[in-house]
Amino acid sequence: MNNPAFSPTEQFGVEGLFGDELAAADLALANVGPILRHLLGSEDRALFSDRIVAQSRALIEDLAHQLALALEQALGPADARGRVDETASRLAAAFIANPPILTHAHALALEAELTERLAARLSLDTVLSPLLQASIASTDPETAATAKALLAAQARFVQAQRRGELPLAELPGELLHAAMAIMRELDAGSDPARDRIAGVLETAICGNFDEAASRLALLGRLIRAMDGGAVAALDVEHAGVALFVTALGLTAGLERDAAVFATSEVQMPRLALALLAGGAEHALVERQFFTLHPEITLPEGFETLRADRAAALLAGSGG
Repeated sequence: MNNPAFSPTEQFGVEGLFGDELAAADLALANVGPILRHLLGSEDRALFSDRIVAQSRALIEDLAHQLALALEQALGPADARGRVDETASRLAAAFIANPPILTHAHALALEAELTERLAARLSLDTVLSPLLQASIASTDPETAATAKALLAAQARFVQAQRRGELPLAELPGELLHAAMAIMRELDAGSDPARDRIAGVLETAICGNFDEAASRLALLGRLIRAMDGGAVAALDVEHAGVALFVTALGLTAGLERDAAVFATSEVQMPRLALALLAGGAEHALVERQFFTLHPEITLPEGFETLRADRAAALLAGSGG
């Protein structure tokens, strides 16, 4: 079978193969931001036939609209709708130009698409995975409470993604502050009243922000509570996509968004190395590839690659 993810290499052994393929994956990942920024910044809607690109745009536009609506309503009712549309358009363009915000929206779109795809292909529940169900039934009150809160948060995430929404309350803290800073900078010095209202709005939003209650925080808390048992979450059919990518990031030392990208076809070498580095046995890694990419076979000699060498290859990559 022709295997584009693990192509032949002149280097000897499986480590050389993974090193070469990881370098190629780094190059592909480095191009993601600039390419997506170009696509989302274009006025040619024909470019958005791809579901992921369209979903990324929808999430960013929703984020921009939330802030624009809050700002313009605080400024007064006169022609509020026209002002909201104009402000939202400028905010969306600024968010697209911000790599961390753009990358996060893209990762969420990828996660949602993978969740729906596995639900359709393998009948995996988009909200309640076997691992989450077991956690809800845990005898540890804190684990059970976290799992129940996560169940509700995951249900909201699935519905929000289907509507193309990205609630401010679900942003990582650093991205919320980045979005606030962009909002303030757009009109800096242009109108003292707008500056003052924007400052009051920023204080109010950040003051009410509870990152610990967000879906991403709940996912991380549940995985960390498993300690060594987090390896159980490296089985996507058992854990579900959300817990799987969270566990992949935490066990392999990747940012969660990077762990989501690792599930995509062009990042399969990173996925294999991250699973090994995270503590998955070779047989478990092979099962994940069969689930996520059934058309791909791991390279000959993969079973000889040790977890420490996988971790070293990941640490040496630019992705």
